[in-house]
Amino acid sequence: MPRRAVVIGAGLAGMLAAAALSGHVDEVVVLDRDELPDGPEHRRGLPQGRHAHLLMSGGLAAMEDLLPGVSMRERLLSAGAHEISLGSGMLALTPEGWMHRWRHDGPLVITCSRALLDWVVRTEVLAHTKTEIRTAQALSLTGTAHRVTGVRISSKASTTDEETVLDADFVVDAGGRGSRVVRWLEAFGMTGIPERTVDSGLVNATRIYRRPEGAEHFPLTVLHADPYASRPGRSGMVLPIEGDRWMVSLAGTRGGEPPSDPEGFLEYIRKLPDPILGRLVSGAEPLTDIHTSHSTHNARRYLEKARTWPEGLVVLGDALATFNPAYGQGMSVAAQGARSLSRELDRAGLAASGLSRRVQRGVAGVVEGAWATAVGQDVWYPETRGGEPSAADRLVTRYSRRLLKAATGSYQAAAALWDVSSLETGPSRLLRPTAILAALNGPLLPPLSGPPLTPAEQKILDQLSAP
Repeated sequence: MPRRAVVIGAGLAGMLAAAALSGHVDEVVVLDRDELPDGPEHRRGLPQGRHAHLLMSGGLAAMEDLLPGVSMRERLLSAGAHEISLGSGMLALTPEGWMHRWRHDGPLVITCSRALLDWVVRTEVLAHTKTEIRTAQALSLTGTAHRVTGVRISSKASTTDEETVLDADFVVDAGGRGSRVVRWLEAFGMTGIPERTVDSGLVNATRIYRRPEGAEHFPLTVLHADPYASRPGRSGMVLPIEGDRWMVSLAGTRGGEPPSDPEGFLEYIRKLPDPILGRLVSGAEPLTDIHTSHSTHNARRYLEKARTWPEGLVVLGDALATFNPAYGQGMSVAAQGARSLSRELDRAGLAASGLSRRVQRGVAGVVEGAWATAVGQDVWYPETRGGEPSAADRLVTRYSRRLLKAATGSYQAAAALWDVSSLETGPSRLLRPTAILAALNGPLLPPLSGPPLTPAEQKILDQLSAP
């Protein structure tokens, strides 16, 4: 009989999971309750879709591994995305000061709208694999605690209309933050799966602007929040996206949330720790309303700790763990999780005993670094719910702050942080001798009193903010 895999969710994690499975089954069916757009357009089922997203180099590498012969980098750039060097192409104000810029590029990051990225990935997966997408809602899993055998679905995205069972040799739940996989597993008698939520109360507010003429090469500009100041975090960024546009995205934790009205939005920008974003925006034409989102908490399902795990089921992406989007790692973690599935399939084959459990445990390792980064900072914000700094957090924070301080003026320290934040390496990179020595030595260059602009960039900024 033909072998079929079913993937729940047609977002980034789901489509990449389909790519991972395609070479091992006769067909892959991806289920999504939304009618998906034919182009790079926002869709309802993605609450963070209108806000800033960064595709880190570690995530891009995973995508290209999953689609051999396809240059996702070239495909994204040809569709209008931008490629930016973390070392030389970004202005970043950290809690420890402005970062110097370096002649060495460092890892690269892709910037574009989430709608464009999802559309490009979906298009390439459908073009190069045996994958089809069906509009349907997943209602439950079929099978037992020993093996999942399919998905019960409603083709009208309803719990009462046209319920059918779609049999499968393998199921991936990539259904996002709203996944009900824990409830579905409880129906098999699998209880006691640990879960944790850490919620800083972050609110995102984003508006798209027309990029001013002459500002084509102005750097990605980020003002990071300070988790250690004993007050609500406030941050903002201006990043280039497709269509000669800027995405201006603000974020504030509980008690410091950005407003959604135009006047309040601009006032919030002006009160950020540096006036540069306000000066940039003052010379740009708004193209959209202001969109806000509260779906920003960190949540993790520790499925790898379940006492038993059924064959034929893997959970990936936001269905497994979600992160505060301020840290920009969610998409790359999803891509690397799908690559973990692909590598285990290539090594052992679809029918191998214990395959699903090995994949689930492997994906947990991918999640852990991003989780530690996000939660390790969010627990410091006032009124964060779900955790307070532990003794271990305090020790790690002392070192990470010292390394970040060094990174403002030390290439070796900055490179260590870039390698980890871009997911090119794991957190152990921060404990290599070169990183430890850089942290001990501190910044080798004097601190900057303002953003490190080139003369041409300073001229652009002055022109944009001229009365």
